Amino acid sequence: MKTKEQYKHLLNYGANLISLAVEGLAFAYIWYTVYEEAYGFYRRGNWAVIGMYVLIIFFFTKVFGGYNIGYMRMTDIALSHVLAILLSGVVGYLELCLITRDYVSPKPILGVMAVEVIFILPWIYIIRKLYARLYPPRQMLVIYGNYSPDDLIKKINTRKDKYNICASVSYEIGHKKLYPLIRKYNAVVLCDLPAQARNQIMKYCYQESIRTYVTPKISDILFRGADDIHLFDTPLLLSRNQGLSIDQRIVKRTWDIVLSLLGIIIASPFMLIIALAVKLYDGGPVLYKQERLTRDGQPFMIYKFRSMSMDSEKNGARLAAKGDKRVTPVGKIIRNIHFDELPQLFNILKGEMSMVGPRPERKEISDKYEEEIPEFILRTKVKAGLTGYAQVYGKYNTTPYDKLKLDLTYIENYSLWLDFKIMLLTFKILFQKENTEGVDKEQTTAMKH
Repeated sequence: MKTKEQYKHLLNYGANLISLAVEGLAFAYIWYTVYEEAYGFYRRGNWAVIGMYVLIIFFFTKVFGGYNIGYMRMTDIALSHVLAILLSGVVGYLELCLITRDYVSPKPILGVMAVEVIFILPWIYIIRKLYARLYPPRQMLVIYGNYSPDDLIKKINTRKDKYNICASVSYEIGHKKLYPLIRKYNAVVLCDLPAQARNQIMKYCYQESIRTYVTPKISDILFRGADDIHLFDTPLLLSRNQGLSIDQRIVKRTWDIVLSLLGIIIASPFMLIIALAVKLYDGGPVLYKQERLTRDGQPFMIYKFRSMSMDSEKNGARLAAKGDKRVTPVGKIIRNIHFDELPQLFNILKGEMSMVGPRPERKEISDKYEEEIPEFILRTKVKAGLTGYAQVYGKYNTTPYDKLKLDLTYIENYSLWLDFKIMLLTFKILFQKENTEGVDKEQTTAMKH
């Protein structure tokens, strides 16, 4: 099995290389047959134009995760490729207009996009099926600590195409029984183990070359953002624990001003239509204002298009539930595509929020979370964001503890490139309804008991 595993990445790389080559050849065909005679360059110049398109489509496909054939769901891979082709087509068309110094007919590039989609969808289906046949789901053992692993097992079981949870066992049975049991499986999942027990099991799995999945603790995420210090022969890790540095904040603020202004200009027709729809439905206020928390726990008034009935909080603050009857028909549409958040571009322009950061919580809900998870306040090391790491990799109903870990991952690994990547991935989740799924009806917050 281990020998077979070594060739898994070769299958992935080979399949992705073929898809990229076909996409490049499709663009090369229209360049040479439509544009080269009138606008072409010498041989290397033509190659540069085609190479630029290949780099563009590689970039978008990589960011959206389209090359993770053995990792993502079939629908996710297909969506990633289609979005990459769409955006690459737009950028490719702009590239052609710049090269020709004139507006050209978009029909050839639309033809390229159609050919690419027609090829890529059956291709990734074939490769995904081949991958699943050659590499069936891993036989996995869950080792848990003081808390039940049922919630994690339930999540892992949603990917039975990749993982097969065969058994779960408490670490308290001891190493003499645990180690022989571990060797029977392809992989183990360590779920909220005490640090000492977890470290011992991880070292054993490393020695035996057994794949290990670990639910990280808060301290693990802080370590991931630490810098390596090599001043002497004893390795040190430096965790600065300051959020963003002053230079990062200046660059991020400049980026926010530019993007929020552009966003307001581009989104203004949509905002006008939404405002009219909300007003015409029930005659109530268009905007919904609510106090939220941003950096250092500072309160501010967030703006949203009203998506619920006017008396939606007569019984107190609570998150939207699955099938929530308080959501209006107009609200249901704009919530599904996240357009109810568009007025927050003005919060960003005012400096109360950022384009990317932890989503702002209401103080009363944040206080409830902090009673159970005191570290929840650590999310306010940076400004609240219109979108964020937890929104891209989590859901609306993600538990506060998991949301905290996702947001800390963003804070500790911050870069301008990470902001750009999250904004692109936000475009992708607009097409994934599960990301807007509400909490259960008996819940008022995302906390599960």
